[in-house]
Amino acid sequence: MYKVFIRPIFFLFDPERIHYFTFSLVKFLSKVPLMSSLFRGMYQVNDKRLERTLFGLTFKNPVGLAAGFDKNAVLYNELADFGFGFIEIGTVTPKGQVGNPKKRLFRLKDDKGIINRMGFNNEGLEAAIEQLKKNKGKLIIGGNIGKNTLTKPENYTEDYVTCFKGLHPYVDYFVLNVSCPNVSSHAKLEDADYLKELITEVQKLNNQEEEQKPILLKIAPDLNNQQLDEIIELVAATKIDGVIASNTSVNREGLKASEERLQEIGNGGLSGQPVKERSTRVIKYLADNSKKAFPIIGVGGIHSEKDALEKLKAGADLVQIYTGFIYEGPSLVKRINKAILAEN
Repeated sequence: MYKVFIRPIFFLFDPERIHYFTFSLVKFLSKVPLMSSLFRGMYQVNDKRLERTLFGLTFKNPVGLAAGFDKNAVLYNELADFGFGFIEIGTVTPKGQVGNPKKRLFRLKDDKGIINRMGFNNEGLEAAIEQLKKNKGKLIIGGNIGKNTLTKPENYTEDYVTCFKGLHPYVDYFVLNVSCPNVSSHAKLEDADYLKELITEVQKLNNQEEEQKPILLKIAPDLNNQQLDEIIELVAATKIDGVIASNTSVNREGLKASEERLQEIGNGGLSGQPVKERSTRVIKYLADNSKKAFPIIGVGGIHSEKDALEKLKAGADLVQIYTGFIYEGPSLVKRINKAILAEN
């Protein structure tokens, strides 16, 4: 029903506007008596065989919602009814910021992709905390954290530390988002020496807490093998809990969209089907060359059960969807979980 009736209507409108309309719609429907129960009946697959235990957390199934969808943690309780095993909120920055000028979100319909240059638009740390205080405990929540756009390079670490301290009581795991192509001084955030410094500082704070929270690093799909080797060495040296592979891409090779259309859109991070092979390659390289030394969450171009299984077979322990959720609809989560059970 979604692909036949709902998606064609949604795709008539600006992607960012329809995103917020969808939030309002889901919020409204979830308040209607019995609708939450209906959603759970339609989309959830509850089976102990789907459970996965990683870095001390037990996920009720391995299919999550990637960061960027529920930036401000306003819809995670309602989205839990759609069958996810975990939801990652954010990217959260210390101060609220409007992000880049609009228009900044673009569909590539023929490619089943999206280009965004949102620029970490979010309402800030305090707003996220207030929303997370409403957590009904339905599933695991990850906190994806980043820096403010106007933060000077010497203060990058301070931004991550501020978010880590603030969110620590309210999320189950953390993700250091250092690979988004839509933030300033992107090069420094992918410098191996700086990453080691950042991870060490955040881990030092984590070790001072009564309860330590897992910390993961989110990396780009465009890294070459030498850079991926550096990531493997970095994980070994810092003992960070895992890696999310991968973020959006700046690569535009092989797209069906015309050169004119791409020039009209301009810069931004590409997600969806066009990054599927790149992210799977990164997952497989990390898993094979580290001898599966650390957990990997696979994300990028998952639009079907087959896509998800490919990520898992390449070495991912869990998977996340985002663009596939928009193109394929909420039934995708259930279909993936059923396919995983069929493989057992």
